[in-house]
Amino acid sequence: MEFSHVPVLLEECIKGLNIKPDGVYLDATLGGAGHSSRILKELSPDGLLIGVDKDPAAIQFATQRLKQIGDNFVTVNDDYKNVDAYLKKMRIHSLDGVLLDNGVSSYQLDNAERGFSYIADGALDMRMNPKQSLSAYDVVNDYEEERLAKIIYDFGEDKLSRRIATNIVHRRKQAPIRTTKELAEVIEASYPAKDRWKNGNPCKKTFQAIRIEVNGELNGLRDFVLQMAALLKAGGRMCIISFHSLEDRIVKQAYQYLESDCICDKTAPICTCNKEREIRIITKKPITAGKKELETNSRAASAKLRIAEKL
Repeated sequence: MEFSHVPVLLEECIKGLNIKPDGVYLDATLGGAGHSSRILKELSPDGLLIGVDKDPAAIQFATQRLKQIGDNFVTVNDDYKNVDAYLKKMRIHSLDGVLLDNGVSSYQLDNAERGFSYIADGALDMRMNPKQSLSAYDVVNDYEEERLAKIIYDFGEDKLSRRIATNIVHRRKQAPIRTTKELAEVIEASYPAKDRWKNGNPCKKTFQAIRIEVNGELNGLRDFVLQMAALLKAGGRMCIISFHSLEDRIVKQAYQYLESDCICDKTAPICTCNKEREIRIITKKPITAGKKELETNSRAASAKLRIAEKL
């Protein structure tokens, strides 16, 4: 299956980055190079694009796509949370812009073999990096009931988390849950018939929760935002796209911290923290997809873009 992904909020990201032709830009979630292709087109031969993705299929496809535009780019096959070490190896000490798209690619969702989809049947996997050991199969079949319920509640925000976890444990006692279809059947049966399809597919929240757990998607996100803010040049921009409230909340709070010039207790008579304001938040409210984009890409419906500029 060819790696394909429709970039979300593309024009808004390109405008938000305010690209300098000779600048150094990081696309921390390269995917199918939808955003990166546009960034690279905006760069002169003196500019540089660094693309990072932990999915080898994404790296392979994106590299070929970017080669058709220019050769002033570097790709890194790793988690974006490790990018700081690669930048040091490349002796890159500052950046003009950073883009992070936290969404799952269309390729990963549509390729049943990757196990992300609750519509197409496939092996229960969900690993963005196929080389890692932990998979959705391990989470679903090995985690204790209480832990499963907590993950579904915390990462999926599903009020029926306990019932779903109980039903998963009951089903796996009969035989391991091996496929996405088998898991979907358990989740669907956990909902009362009258409410099952009330808010779309009932499997969405649980599949999201398990995917977040498998890939550690929330781990290190705040630290990444703080690290990249420190590397940005004055006037440099950071654009971060989130697809669910948990990610968006982390990004929003990290931006607020970076924009603060004091984090002392409000009751303290004087400031002793020595915290200085580092960024200006460009988007007081996140940017969302417009009607035209939603008509061609329904997966953009939950996307939220937050932009910040280094002072």
